[in-house]
Amino acid sequence: MTDPLDRIAAALERLAPAPMPAPDFAAEAFVWHTGPDRLEPVARVSRVDIGLLVGVNRARDTLLENTRHFAAGLPANNALLWGARGMGKSSLVKAVHAAVRAEGHDLKIVELSREDLPSVQRLLAHLRAAPHRFLLFCDDLSFSHDDQHYKSLKAVLDGGIEGRPENVLFYATSNRRHLMPRDMIENERSTAINPSEAVEEKVSLSDRFGLWLGFHPCGQDDYLDMIRGYCAAHGVNVPEERLHAEAIEWQATRGGRSGRVAWQFFCDLAAREGVRLRA
Repeated sequence: MTDPLDRIAAALERLAPAPMPAPDFAAEAFVWHTGPDRLEPVARVSRVDIGLLVGVNRARDTLLENTRHFAAGLPANNALLWGARGMGKSSLVKAVHAAVRAEGHDLKIVELSREDLPSVQRLLAHLRAAPHRFLLFCDDLSFSHDDQHYKSLKAVLDGGIEGRPENVLFYATSNRRHLMPRDMIENERSTAINPSEAVEEKVSLSDRFGLWLGFHPCGQDDYLDMIRGYCAAHGVNVPEERLHAEAIEWQATRGGRSGRVAWQFFCDLAAREGVRLRA
């Protein structure tokens, strides 16, 4: 007669998900999924050429140099790209990855969503064992008042007892410099017995990034230069006076200027001119 404990153990084993097979790292980019765990290869990364990113020269040069160091096996810092919406934070990460690969480095990029941060230790175990170097990228990273996911992020930034894998570098984008809303920071300070300690754990999370790269709203000249760059890259030819007038009208209807607004105007302009966008 079968032991009841053996039957229970066999049933639990059947319910448990199968271990993730060893990943095939032939692709240059991957997206991490859970349930079950898997690294999904990306056949074609959605990105723009680094030369088309206007008005972010300092951030571009700093991130590019940091990534080159990492790809060459030299020390490098985790980076937080924070600031205004639509100013090219995530575009810069993907463009820098492409630029460094074009220089001959076999650098991979893995996108991790904020919701999957609790699984990051399992992901790092797979990346640590691989003979490649990886940019681990989390887009639009932020935390609410009762969000505990930030604790999982420390595994990436500090690495715990094992340390961060030598072949993994973490880049994140956020609209918030301290990764949590300012009103929540102030609220915890005002209600805590010891205000200085109340938010230290969450606020200090951003201090664990070696690089802070700020992105600010663009001026009109940069906005127009972005559009001119897109027109040149995709072969859209319109008179300068018309381009200027329509671009200004477009940004007025959107209530502001940004790289995203510039791209949206250009897409509308290209469609009206009957021009298909190049890959």
